[in-house]
Amino acid sequence: MRLLIVDDERPARAKLRHLLAQQDGVAAVEEAADGIEALDRIASFRPDALLLDIEMPELSGIELAASLPEPAPLVVFVTAYERYAAQAFDFDAIDYLLKPYDGARLARALARLKKRLETQPDGRAAALPPAPLEQLLVSERGVTRVVRVADIQWIETADNYVVLHTATGSPMLRQTLAGLVDRLGSGFVRCHRRAAVAVPWIEQVVTLDKGDGELLLRGGARVPCSRQYRADVLARL
Repeated sequence: MRLLIVDDERPARAKLRHLLAQQDGVAAVEEAADGIEALDRIASFRPDALLLDIEMPELSGIELAASLPEPAPLVVFVTAYERYAAQAFDFDAIDYLLKPYDGARLARALARLKKRLETQPDGRAAALPPAPLEQLLVSERGVTRVVRVADIQWIETADNYVVLHTATGSPMLRQTLAGLVDRLGSGFVRCHRRAAVAVPWIEQVVTLDKGDGELLLRGGARVPCSRQYRADVLARL
């Protein structure tokens, strides 16, 4: 397994790394000191799972779990606080490891990770549907921007990225359109093979030649709507 430790406390990271060195099946371990750094490490290191603290500055472990890019690594929360357990399992956490813990407790968490990873290559075969995302984290030129899902009017594909159209800009996220729409929940619907729209923003559905059309949004945007998706869009309105 490839594991990424995410914790803002250096001693906590050191302890976990030391215990992991004594466990079988751990192929590689990297560290991140906060959630923002973790996003960069995820992109480059491509871990199978995060060992994720919850109370961290700027971006909590819960917020990071809600913003993971697809395909998302599995998550084991490692925290000193019991009160976040219910939220943690909303994100299909594999385990909730309470500090202080020992090698035996860590071994049980790793066994659960291994079992999930063996179920299917992406480790998600038996997973419950994750909770819809409330925000996305977009890194551009060394700056990480928080984009609230409620502010996204529509989404379109751009090569290996998606463009998130909001009233204040159009940041790009490395993600597939289908994967992202699935995580965003019922508030979004595909309207074109290269586009999806936030249902609350739709103001008009206009039919053009040959059954294709476009959607007029409250913010003034005009979004293509192909005839194969038109019935789905109307059913959501």
